[in-house]
Amino acid sequence: MDPLGPFEPKPRLAVAVSGGADSVALTLLAAAWARERGGSVHGLVVDHGIRPEAASEASVTVARLGARAIGATSLRLALAPALSRGEREGSTACPLSRLRERDEMRVSAERARAARYAAIESACIGLGIVHLLLGHHAGDQAETVLMRRLSRSGPAGLAGMAALRETMYLRLLRPLLPVPPARLRATLRAAGMDWVDDPSNTDLRALRPRLRTKLADCNSEAPGLLAEAAEYGNRRARAEGEVARFLARQVTITPEGFAVLPPGPVPEGALSALIQAIGGRPFPPPREQTARLGACPCPATLAGTRLLSAGRIGPGFLLMREEREVGDPVPASPGAVWDNRFRLPASASPPPGAELGPLAADSVRFRRLSNLPSAILRVLPAIRCGSALFAVPHLGYPDAASCARVPVLFSPPRPAACARFFPVPGQPSAACGGWGCERTGGSLC
Repeated sequence: MDPLGPFEPKPRLAVAVSGGADSVALTLLAAAWARERGGSVHGLVVDHGIRPEAASEASVTVARLGARAIGATSLRLALAPALSRGEREGSTACPLSRLRERDEMRVSAERARAARYAAIESACIGLGIVHLLLGHHAGDQAETVLMRRLSRSGPAGLAGMAALRETMYLRLLRPLLPVPPARLRATLRAAGMDWVDDPSNTDLRALRPRLRTKLADCNSEAPGLLAEAAEYGNRRARAEGEVARFLARQVTITPEGFAVLPPGPVPEGALSALIQAIGGRPFPPPREQTARLGACPCPATLAGTRLLSAGRIGPGFLLMREEREVGDPVPASPGAVWDNRFRLPASASPPPGAELGPLAADSVRFRRLSNLPSAILRVLPAIRCGSALFAVPHLGYPDAASCARVPVLFSPPRPAACARFFPVPGQPSAACGGWGCERTGGSLC
C-alpha cells in the first residue's frame, strides 16, 4: 500500500466489493492495514440487478463485513436482467445468433461496468473518501494483457492495468496486482470468511472467462504475461513523463477548452493526450493518424478535434473541439456535464429550466468582442433559458454576477497530463510463493 500513497495520517479507504473472493479478501486486508494507522475502510457492495439472487448476495456480503466491524453499503443498480437458460438456448440455434449474443453480452458488460463505477464514485463523494481500492489481482492482469495482445493493442495497452490511476474525484488503487488469486482464497479460508461465486465468471460465452480457462490450462504462460506487462508498464511510465514535460514547457491548455501548440512537430504521445482531453474522449485516437499529423502539423480533423493555424493568436496551431461532434444541450443542473468536457460544479445556481450547450450561432454577437477565432467561439459552453442567452461564462457575458452563478469548468475525463502510469512487478514475488501458491497473505505492506 505504501507505494500507492500518499495517504492522510488516519486513512479512510473505500473498497469496490462484488462479494467474490478477491474483493472480500482485499477488504479484510485493507481494513487491517487502515486500523493499524487509526483509519477505516468502507465496503461498497454493488448489486447490478441482473441476476435474481444478486440482491440477497449483496445483503449477505454487507452482513459478513459488518460481522468483522467493517462498514458497508449496498448500491443497487437498475440494469436489464440476464437471459434465462431457455432464452439462451433458443438464441444459440445458429452461429450468427451466437455471435450476436456475444456482442450483446459485451455491450451489457460495458454498460454494467460504467454504471458500477458511476455509482461507486457517487458513493465515495458522499462519504468524503478519495482512495478507492479495486480487487484486480495477478490473474486479472494476465487476462487483460492477453486480451489486448489478441486485439493488437499498442505498447500502452500491453502495459495492462495501472496500480494507481487518478480521476477527477478519486484515486483508483489496485494493491493486489502482483498477488495470485489462489493466495487470496487461501487467506479467506484461514480467516474463516466466506464469499460469493458469480456464475458469470465461468460463463465461457464471454472472452475473459475463456482466456481464464486457457491460462489455467497453460499455467506457465501467466508469469510471462505479467513480466510483459511490467516491461511495457515501465516504458509507458517513462513515455508519459516525457509527454508531461513537453506539455508543461510547450503547450497552453486554456479554460475555454482548446490548446495552443508550438510551431513544428509535436510528439505523437503529446498530441494523442491533447486530442483525448480536448475531444473529451476516454480512449486515445488512432496512433498512425496521430503520428502523421504530429510529424507534419496542418489543418485537419481527428477524433472529434480540429487543428488550425493559430493566426492572430500567435505562432503555432490551435487544437479545438470539432463543432459537428459536440454534444446536445443538457439540463443546467449543479454537477451537470456537457459534451463530456465541461462541468457545472455542485455549488452552481443556474436559473430554473436552463440548459448548458454550445454557443453556436449566437457566437456572431461576440466576434468583435473576443480575440478567439469563430471556430472556438461556436463551441464555447453557454447557458440558455429557452432561446435566450443567460450567460457565456468564458466571455464574461453578460456580467460577473451572472457568470458567478454558473462557473462552467473545463473538466475532460482524461486530462492531458496527470499522474503517470504506475506499473507493478511483472511476477508474483517470492513472498507469494509463486503463481499457484495457496499461502495466506496476512497483510498489505
